[in-house]
Amino acid sequence: MSKSLYVTRVSRASSVAMVVGALIALTLIAAPWWAGRAEMRLMAEIFLYISLASLWNLLAGYAGLVSVGQQAYVGLGGYALFGLTMLGGVPPVPAIAVTGVLGALIAMPVALLIFRLRGAYFAIGTWVVAEVFRLTAAQISALGGGSGTSLSPAIIKSLADGRDAREALTYWLALGLCLVVIGAVVVFLRSRAGLALTAIRDNELASKSLGINIWRTKFFVYVITGGLTALTGALISLQKIRISPDAAFSTNDWTAFVIFIVVIGGIGTIEGPIIGTLIFFALRQTLADLGTIYLIILGALAIGIMLRAPKGLWGLVRERFGIELFPLSRRVRGQDD
Repeated sequence: MSKSLYVTRVSRASSVAMVVGALIALTLIAAPWWAGRAEMRLMAEIFLYISLASLWNLLAGYAGLVSVGQQAYVGLGGYALFGLTMLGGVPPVPAIAVTGVLGALIAMPVALLIFRLRGAYFAIGTWVVAEVFRLTAAQISALGGGSGTSLSPAIIKSLADGRDAREALTYWLALGLCLVVIGAVVVFLRSRAGLALTAIRDNELASKSLGINIWRTKFFVYVITGGLTALTGALISLQKIRISPDAAFSTNDWTAFVIFIVVIGGIGTIEGPIIGTLIFFALRQTLADLGTIYLIILGALAIGIMLRAPKGLWGLVRERFGIELFPLSRRVRGQDD
């Protein structure tokens, strides 16, 4: 009896992970019936950070575009939501969808501008763009100028009838976005464009020699990431109900912490941002009362992991045990005839 070889992406670990993931997703969907209001708000925040971290990881870990200005799109999404609902009279849920489209459209000219820069200059350029967005938002007097504004009670009540229903809706929106972002990243990386992106990350010169359009691939990733980040920013602002330029375009909250999450979890992996977010929130919940010492501990932890495990915690696990929870890598298997 001979063995025939075939190529597959599925492994035993990924099969088990998909089943467990589906059960966890169903449990989380039912959270409004078993979790309290505070727990739902915390979980929604975790989902939004997973979305931001996964998108930044796609941008930096796969496309090689290290941005320190993604808060530009978080703030853009928030201000677009407030502008559409308060000034345009658009209902909140449709307005959230529109913010994603606006984010992608605005990301196009921004990409044409900053793609002229390379390396550290690109990173600085993204931060400058975010500052321009912040200063522009501070000039919009109809949305409170530099001090910001809050959503009116009428807009908040238009989400759903009753406070519990509104809390459940915002929770489901955050969970849905998280699942969509992770699913979109997986589907994209499994496609031909995703394979091209991985090749560009591994060796840009060799990829170019094989006919891969590097600029177009990176442009597509940047635009999609900008749109989904703006969508995430809209949900963040909807949860907070209030917006201001400094909070909406906060480098610390929406970029520094996200980079920390991806670095400790594992850059260039889908699992890394998820694990990093859970670690970050565990640390925040237990150490936040320490004030500045909490930030020092986060910095020391990030430095220690970068020195001991440059590819992050999940990268270390994957190298040692060969485990992959999402079916991305191709494997050659033998099958009896």
